[in-house]
Amino acid sequence: MRLFLLKTTALLCLSTALTAQDTTNFPTLGERVENDPALSQLVAKDAQTFVISSGYEWTEGPVWVNEKEGSGYLLFSDIPNNSIFKWVEGKGASLFMKPSGYTGVADYGAEPGSNGLVLDPQGRLVMCEHGDRRLSVLTKSGGKQTLVDNYKGKRLNSPNDLIYHSNGDLYFTDPPYGLPNRWDDPLRELDFCGVYRLSKAGELTLLTKEMTRPNGLAFSPDEKTLYVAQSDPEAALWKSFPVKADGTLGESKVMYDATQHVKQGWPGLPDGLAVDKAGNIFATGPGGVYVFSAAGKLLGRLSTGERTSNCTFGGKDGSILYITSDTYLCRIQTKTTGLGH
Repeated sequence: MRLFLLKTTALLCLSTALTAQDTTNFPTLGERVENDPALSQLVAKDAQTFVISSGYEWTEGPVWVNEKEGSGYLLFSDIPNNSIFKWVEGKGASLFMKPSGYTGVADYGAEPGSNGLVLDPQGRLVMCEHGDRRLSVLTKSGGKQTLVDNYKGKRLNSPNDLIYHSNGDLYFTDPPYGLPNRWDDPLRELDFCGVYRLSKAGELTLLTKEMTRPNGLAFSPDEKTLYVAQSDPEAALWKSFPVKADGTLGESKVMYDATQHVKQGWPGLPDGLAVDKAGNIFATGPGGVYVFSAAGKLLGRLSTGERTSNCTFGGKDGSILYITSDTYLCRIQTKTTGLGH
């Protein structure tokens, strides 16, 4: 199905699109672009990206939730709609939580909802909340508990993405995208955009403020490297940081600079990240999902033709890459397996 037909679908009202979705005959999106033959070891030459649900405003933060006997489901955010949706194979998507990131009574701009989602070591859902400017956890009783909402007494900007270290520490980024007027918003209390670590004991540490717009982040399989995307159109890149024994970060290196692609008009910016068991990196950025080797070499790209926000591995064996791309939820079968599966 051509892209303009997908766009037509996206114009339908959300409730109609979700009710009418087809759970078996999925349209395709974009193309596979190969820069190195090694890409074929990770994504087959004939692999296609399928649109499995549509009609949202801006999808983000996908996380796969395993259930018994190999089944599971995907949760993902629709930030402008202040909602989290649940997608189940053969059933499609349904509303899981609303509100998801803002519980106030005044208008809070265009992106008030939750962004990044992750499961904590207990299997509970942890959320980056734009409007409420915090990290929260969904408790077993169904209520939320705030994990952190300030740094040294000053409110966070708008937590964006997050990932757990195996020791229970939670790393997250805090750009200004969820503020009604972003960096220029009078509600902003911090004069930087930080990458933080919230220890298992609840202590918050600023790890770096060198990145102008830190966004998605992920660990290497051995957790000795932290990858962080920077969604700044003037410096659209990914950095790698060595992780020290005490959990802090060493001197960064630029892994890949995609600023030229932004200048060329490719849609999107460096955003979410997913890493497979071999250390290969799947990173959303200008023009789709970039695929890097563990050494940081660009192997190719899963071009979507859309602003592509995030990705995560899931499915029964962890080999399906789920992708949030503008108004769509997509997936592609890979030949590898994501970390944690």
